[in-house]
Amino acid sequence: MRVFLISLGAAILALILVFGIVIGLVANKMDSKTKIQDHSWLHIDLYGSLPEYDPPSGPLGPLTGGDTQTLQSVLTNLDMAANDKRIDGVVFQLSASNNAGRGKLEEIRRGIARVQASGKTVLAFADYIDLNVLYTAAACDSFFCPPSAYITIIGLDASHPHVKKALKKLGVEPYVSAIKDYKSAAQIVTRDDLTPEAIANKEWMLDEYMDLYLEALTEDRGIDAEGLDAIMTRAEFLASEALSVGIVDGVMYWDELSGRFQQEKDKTPRMVTGSRYAKEDPEDLDLGGKKKIAVIHAQGNIGGRTNGVNPLLGMMMGHESINAELKRALEDENVAAIVLRIDSGGGESLASDLMGHVVEVVSREKPVVVSMVDVAASGGYMMAYRSDWIVADNMTVTGSIGSISAKFDMSELYDKLGLEFSHVTRGPNARFMGQDRGFTDEEFQSFDERHNASFHVWVEGVAEHRNMTVEKVESLGQGRVWTGRQAVANGLTDEIGGLWEAVAAARRLAEIPEDTQTGLWHLPEKQDFLSTLLKGDTAALSLAGRWLVYRSVREDVGQVRQSLDSGAWQTVPPGYLD
Repeated sequence: MRVFLISLGAAILALILVFGIVIGLVANKMDSKTKIQDHSWLHIDLYGSLPEYDPPSGPLGPLTGGDTQTLQSVLTNLDMAANDKRIDGVVFQLSASNNAGRGKLEEIRRGIARVQASGKTVLAFADYIDLNVLYTAAACDSFFCPPSAYITIIGLDASHPHVKKALKKLGVEPYVSAIKDYKSAAQIVTRDDLTPEAIANKEWMLDEYMDLYLEALTEDRGIDAEGLDAIMTRAEFLASEALSVGIVDGVMYWDELSGRFQQEKDKTPRMVTGSRYAKEDPEDLDLGGKKKIAVIHAQGNIGGRTNGVNPLLGMMMGHESINAELKRALEDENVAAIVLRIDSGGGESLASDLMGHVVEVVSREKPVVVSMVDVAASGGYMMAYRSDWIVADNMTVTGSIGSISAKFDMSELYDKLGLEFSHVTRGPNARFMGQDRGFTDEEFQSFDERHNASFHVWVEGVAEHRNMTVEKVESLGQGRVWTGRQAVANGLTDEIGGLWEAVAAARRLAEIPEDTQTGLWHLPEKQDFLSTLLKGDTAALSLAGRWLVYRSVREDVGQVRQSLDSGAWQTVPPGYLD
């Protein structure tokens, strides 16, 4: 009887799961058939995470409410809206709770300009305004907020943690070979403060950011240096005060703004969500062609063989996954050129070099243009420098031609924990990298020399491919990071721009005539749930599940932090928390 009940319960659960999947698929199909009416407005809600491209949530996202909006979906939607006669304009719903980096926001501003160039209006609405929200909204024709909006616009802070004392208390001794004084990541564990060189690096980066913010705000909203300084000095504003100093153009609630997009015969505003609009085919709007530019998206921390999700680090970029897409694009006869979109702060040098090598091999047959997004530094730059052309946003973080190699002596911590090891070895240096011992002076010297020799190979490679002397690369390297604008000036990159500028460069290098249209083929291709289920791809489903868990935890933590930073708790009536 017990076995029967267990089997019955399992069968019922399976039926519920299947029923839920069917309902999700039907709902998804029904939504995709919703007709877009004339005089509609595209609604783009920038809130929460904004990865550059589809994360591994692909097959499960739409069915679990976890489908992630991406920079690529936003840019594609803006490009379609500019050409779609059914769309009268675009309205952005913004919040400081989005975690898009400066490069992504810069590309969104370019997308807004493309819509405006087509003669259409772009509006912005925000309930929580910081400097990044203001920077984004300033590109729009008008900017609105509700009367109760949080508005905090302050200067930039480049804080840096140091755990040297904490490691000492734990009984952990780091042995770090860092190249070199500008490589601030190593100074997390080696110092109690930053080197003067690392401080200088952060200062020139912040100066660049402030200059770029000011250029945009002066051009878009007439806020000059004195005005911006006064705004940041005051820091916090009521909505009425923000209106008086030119931060916003109007104060109203969302329903009052969205109501403007309602036709007389309609019960609700004619607004098309970004997720719905993303289901439209760009080729139906005359944005395609037989010849294609393959756009390969490479995002996340570099490490391992295949793309995946790390519970602590998030998305991981594996060299076999990226190289397979490069070779796939190379072998497709309809692909005229390749754009490699890099959004990565680096990681494992081996995987970075293996991808960079394939970039070089593929570029011998077809043009390869690298498009840098928020960050393409360290291993991200190692992937890029062997391409035919490099395009970076003004606010991209790139360079970081430096290296860190380390091991940690955990013996004192193990002793505190009462943990002991027995060793049986053969051959010299069997315990060279053992974590229950440190290096001798001779061992660390050997470790450091090998690391520096390996790094010099990278320096020579950059010098060869970027037509520089080794001395010039050294003067730009040693761990220094640069904005995209600085990198164009010093020769590490070639052009300022985002995806569309990279596509234009790819077309130019492929010698595609100006009157010949090309479509974009985005890789890796997004998997839908049904095809994944039918293929029995349990690895993809497991990967999707890990991404959804990671994303949920990260956003929950982020919301708590944003609430504390905004002082939202101060608005709770007295006694409510008792």
